[in-house]
Amino acid sequence: MDDGKPTGPKAKWWSRPTPGHTTTSAPESAAAAVDAPVEDARPADTPARPEPVAPGQSITPESVTPGQSITPEPVTPAQSITPEPVAQGPAAPAPAPAAHASAAAPAPAVKPLHEPDEYSTPPYGGPGPGAPAPPVQRPVPTPAHGTLVPAPYAGTNGADMPAGPAPVPTPGPVPAPAFTPPPQPPQSTPWLQYDPWGGYRQPLTQPGRPLGSDGGRGKDRRGSLLVGALLLALVAGGIGGGIGAYIERNGGLTTVELPQAAKNSGGRAPDSVAGIAASALPSVVTLHVSGTTESGTGTGFVLDNEGHILTNNHVVAPAGSSGDITVTFSGGETASAEIVGKDSGYDLAVVKVKGVSGLKPLPLGNSDNVQVGDPVVAIGAPFDLSNTVTSGIISAKDRPITAGGEKGDGSDISYVDALQTDAPINPGNSGGPLVDTDAHVIGINSAIRAADSGSTTEGGQAGSIGLGFAIPINQGKRVAEELINTGKATHPVIGVTLDMKYTGDGAKVGAKGAGGKPAVTPGGPGAKAGIKPGDIITEVDGQRVHSGEELIVKIRAHRPGDRLDLGLTRSGKDLSMTLTLGSATGT
Repeated sequence: MDDGKPTGPKAKWWSRPTPGHTTTSAPESAAAAVDAPVEDARPADTPARPEPVAPGQSITPESVTPGQSITPEPVTPAQSITPEPVAQGPAAPAPAPAAHASAAAPAPAVKPLHEPDEYSTPPYGGPGPGAPAPPVQRPVPTPAHGTLVPAPYAGTNGADMPAGPAPVPTPGPVPAPAFTPPPQPPQSTPWLQYDPWGGYRQPLTQPGRPLGSDGGRGKDRRGSLLVGALLLALVAGGIGGGIGAYIERNGGLTTVELPQAAKNSGGRAPDSVAGIAASALPSVVTLHVSGTTESGTGTGFVLDNEGHILTNNHVVAPAGSSGDITVTFSGGETASAEIVGKDSGYDLAVVKVKGVSGLKPLPLGNSDNVQVGDPVVAIGAPFDLSNTVTSGIISAKDRPITAGGEKGDGSDISYVDALQTDAPINPGNSGGPLVDTDAHVIGINSAIRAADSGSTTEGGQAGSIGLGFAIPINQGKRVAEELINTGKATHPVIGVTLDMKYTGDGAKVGAKGAGGKPAVTPGGPGAKAGIKPGDIITEVDGQRVHSGEELIVKIRAHRPGDRLDLGLTRSGKDLSMTLTLGSATGT
């Protein structure tokens, strides 16, 4: 491969001395020509002086004899010098130095410049510290006028050098030299001699392209380096990204084990929410009801070992008289159920499952012992999420609420003197138990207060805002017993018709009853106590009454046959009386 080096033989310049014949040159130093004349030490058979070349004579390599002096013909400005190639032949041996000095003038002995160095330190055979400087080089004679010389070395690193032998121009006459210097003995020093006045010599470095003119090879090299760097960066980025993804996905290069508490027996205090839930959940069931036009989901709880389950009336109402009711227990077992009895006025119903054994009845508490602030737990299936447990407190007691009324005739309206709780209750919790810290039932979750639609039954889709209402278990127990025993529930009554449009404080007795009948039923509990149309009842057993709905709720919180102390206003006068509650069959 061409590496910028000359491929042919090195050039030979006709103006430089070559082995085989001697060219005319000037003395190397003028001082040497004056102070140290050199005697003729050539062999006897060698001509004393070469004959000059005649002007106009053609010079060829064959016509030049060894030792002959070449005197080129002067070249005029118009004369053309045609170089002739110099034939390459075996080099003639250099003239041998004289064996003996002339007898008349013996050669003086040469004294070394310094003493021999025992350490053989270069470049002079061992000059140590303080050794003399090397000898000064002598300039060569300047070529004659008109002689072609090569261009000086310009640091091109050998580029643009001729690849083959340079042509030798036809020289003109050259003046004869004053004398021919004797050949110099070879130097023993390994150091090269640099001649600043000498002609063209071989460059000190290998030939190549000129500096700064590599013909684009440097750009190619830089481009290759850039491409390699980019590839290396891509590979490193890919490897780093893979390692980072692995570390992120696996949490590091090593397995991380976090400290963790040992598994315990799972026991909880009986009065904790977990303890209450563990005790009550086996007795709670989820009811799925489907009828001809609608369906629904609710909750109930087991009353006895015979399979009676208490729930809300509005939970089983979609089944009608021919619908299906499926009961799912907390363990996942299912069974079909049928309605035993229901009452819309209390919003309670009892269903019964058959062919199921191992039932666990849920103990009933006493709602009269409940105090505001007592902790409670609500259990149910909100939005069909079975076995859901929420906790809260009793927020209030004796809250008169009415729920239902979707039929429009008032036959489905329920009047409840309810317990208020902030335990979250949502659609699907209806009919489920509200239990105390002893896991005893103190209420039946029945209604919630929605933020946008007022009081509503749980069957609606409104969510909990922390206002839930439960039927007190004392009322639920009496109604459940009546439904199981007779299939019907009785309601306590006072035998009067109330004006539900009255907006004043208290419950006002109407002027006329339904269908033109008297407002006060003749022979009824109210008539016997002395109540008259237009009277305003303001108190029941010492508790203030503000509306007709509130009076109904207070009355239904009692059993038929209970005695009530009433406070009323007649024609601006306050009156007091006592009556015994009557009984009416519910629907």
